[in-house]
Amino acid sequence: MPQVDFCFTCWPGGPVIPPPCLRCGSRFGYFAAGLCTRCHPYATPPVESCRDCYAWGVTRLHNWRCHGCSTWRAKYKVVGDCRTCGRATILGAEGVCRLCRKQATLVRTGRDKLDVVAANRNGQQLFLANMFSDGSRYQPKSTPPAADHPPRRPVRHQQLLLFTMERDLAACGRAAMPAPPDPAFADELDRHTRCYAAARRWGKKHTDEARWGIRILLGLQDTPGAAINATEVLQLRAAGLRTWTVLEVLADAGLLIDDRHPAFDTWFHSQIEGLPEPMTTELLTWYHVMRHGRPTSPRRRPRSETTIRLHTSWALPTLRAWATSGHTTLREISKDDVLDALPASGNQRSTAGQGLKSVFRVLKEHKVLFTDPTRRVKTGEHASRQPVPANLDAIRQALNSSNLAQAAVVALIAFHGLRPGHIRRLKVTDLRDGRLHTDGRVIVLAEPVLDRLNRWLDYRHTRWPNTLNDHFFLHYRTACRPDAAVGQRWTWLITGKGLSGTAIREDRILNEAHATDGDVRRLVDLFGLSVQASTRYTATVDHPGLTGPTANRDSTTG
Repeated sequence: MPQVDFCFTCWPGGPVIPPPCLRCGSRFGYFAAGLCTRCHPYATPPVESCRDCYAWGVTRLHNWRCHGCSTWRAKYKVVGDCRTCGRATILGAEGVCRLCRKQATLVRTGRDKLDVVAANRNGQQLFLANMFSDGSRYQPKSTPPAADHPPRRPVRHQQLLLFTMERDLAACGRAAMPAPPDPAFADELDRHTRCYAAARRWGKKHTDEARWGIRILLGLQDTPGAAINATEVLQLRAAGLRTWTVLEVLADAGLLIDDRHPAFDTWFHSQIEGLPEPMTTELLTWYHVMRHGRPTSPRRRPRSETTIRLHTSWALPTLRAWATSGHTTLREISKDDVLDALPASGNQRSTAGQGLKSVFRVLKEHKVLFTDPTRRVKTGEHASRQPVPANLDAIRQALNSSNLAQAAVVALIAFHGLRPGHIRRLKVTDLRDGRLHTDGRVIVLAEPVLDRLNRWLDYRHTRWPNTLNDHFFLHYRTACRPDAAVGQRWTWLITGKGLSGTAIREDRILNEAHATDGDVRRLVDLFGLSVQASTRYTATVDHPGLTGPTANRDSTTG
């Protein structure tokens, strides 16, 4: 109490019995300043029963009343004696208190008339506070739809394994797989799968396979509720199930751990296998910089897989020769070693030199090596391949093919010289008003090309009417994935046997170069080439093998 140095427990000669609470008169739970824990504003009183209905679990937040009784008092204002239990409290429309009416609603069966007196004749069933909504303002908000409410996050613990064994999913059917140990979580994830599939307009087959795959994975989990590794999902192929649908659903739900190794990383490790350890570490540093680039000084943009593959194949024979001769690290290589290893001349010297320069230059920039032994070493230029005419009969056959995708792709390349990469990236919105808008160019389409593209669009709309993928060219895999484009292998196969998109494009540019007597400006404007790339075609105008009757041959569409 004010101006008292001791509490009642530590009182000299005590302990002393505390006085009653100045507000409620309670002799239990004395706190400070003459008030108990129930009345003092800074105390944390224990949970007690509701003042009106005796429900256990209320706090001081609503004056020691549950949510239902607080709403009852806000709705009814009549105070009197309950005609059932006789207590003096707030009465409802039937002249009874909330406790008696709640007892009547609990024992009522079906649509029987509510008899409050008979229901409370043999006593009342007390309950826990705030377990009934009663339509009050304290009712929790409804759960959002499953499409906007992904399943709960994975558990943090993990069950360690004594032995790791690869499961053979092909040994038994789908129905023989174990059931998920957590049915509630399985149902929640299944509902999320159906909503995700409906949002992307998957067919019934794709949806069912995704549901089956997720159910199998949940049943085989060593840690129920944990995230699933992507390598475990790939095992579903043995059961005849697609894996990309399962991977997309798990990634959207936040339950996927992508532990897959890129195929290109595996390829590079296989190429440097067998080299000495210091040299292997140095080559891995070079590969990481080439693959991912470096945003800080010394900065470097990431290179494409084709560039890395070429530089690796060009430099690897020399590196293996140095390892065989006893060199274990690239720090031991001198300029004389480079000159001795390079071929005397020709394309082999230029390619090997470029591969070695790429390796040593990157390692020197990142201070892995002290010096660059390939600096100021002349290796020459690559011998460029001269473009040659393509087989016109095969091109005409592809243009008139019954495969509408093949006819449209070959027409775009043969008439307008589009690159296969441009064709893969084309969107439906790029074609408008008889023009094709791609890579900053506006191409006025020829009538035969426009006719073939319209026929392909009609087939595309009929074949995949509900697809969300806006790419111009689709197949059965990319139609179900909104952002997926056809791959490079598809363009190789769609052009037909004996043809390639690059060969058709070179034939088109070569024909234009001969038709315009080597007009470089025309090639730059029509095909988006650089001046240096255009001279590769104009240099063939006076070639002995291409002069004479074949110099002004008919176009590829003739």
